[in-house]
Amino acid sequence: MRVFVTGATGWVGSRVVQELLSAGHQVLGLARSKDKAARLAQTGVQVLHATLDDLDRLADAATRSDAVIHTAFNHDFSKFADNARQDQRAIEVLGEALAGTDKPLLVTSGVAHLASGRVATEADVPTDHPGYPRRSEFATVALAERGIRAATVRLAPSVHGLGDHGFIPILIRLARETGVSAYIGEGLNRWSAVHVSDAGRLYRLALERGVTERAYHAIAEEGIAMRDIAQAIGRRLGVPVEPRGHEHFGWFADFAGADMPAASERTRAVLGWQPNGPALLADIEHPGYCED
Repeated sequence: MRVFVTGATGWVGSRVVQELLSAGHQVLGLARSKDKAARLAQTGVQVLHATLDDLDRLADAATRSDAVIHTAFNHDFSKFADNARQDQRAIEVLGEALAGTDKPLLVTSGVAHLASGRVATEADVPTDHPGYPRRSEFATVALAERGIRAATVRLAPSVHGLGDHGFIPILIRLARETGVSAYIGEGLNRWSAVHVSDAGRLYRLALERGVTERAYHAIAEEGIAMRDIAQAIGRRLGVPVEPRGHEHFGWFADFAGADMPAASERTRAVLGWQPNGPALLADIEHPGYCED
């Protein structure tokens, strides 16, 4: 297939690109900066040097491809609502470009706010949550209801691996700055996790198996207690591990205190996907994981 990948130089998107190329697919990759575009071209990818705001160019790239994988998202949380609107517009444009065809669209989402007080499954549907503006899955469901072959890949809150710049590094930086690796309350809230290499392989498998599901779960570990994550960080940095109030975490408090366990039995069954990357706690204790 010829696959258009947004966020092709990102943490997850770059692994998706590697997976696709290694399996013999052609990739058209979206890159925002000239430097990233140049590095991407060196891997054998055809590059579209544009942004998510270049809607006409996104539509054209989707039209000229056999499938689309949308992994791009601006993670500047100081303008999260604006970035969520940008993401929604891009999904709608990509889907519209595929309308009337059988070409698949895979959209990246997550498991936050998917289920309350229990382990989320692929059968769960998103609900509107006050204060959480991201609408990736809502936009995808709307496309699917119009007959467009659109589905979401729900990533774990921790997509980890050496070079990670997501949520775990935020906790690591905070522990370095404050001298304590902290958790909220008893630290029993859980985060699901997946190694980035396993996540990348899941996207490829979903495309190759025909995108038959409405949602796939990129989940290797169902739920790791935040206290255990804090203890792993504390051991690696040599700092104490203690409970702290929400104010300790600042803007990140809602994420640090969130309970986000999820399962992936259905995804494993339909895709034959078996995660084999390192576990999250083992990754955190790797010397390279906590480097500045």
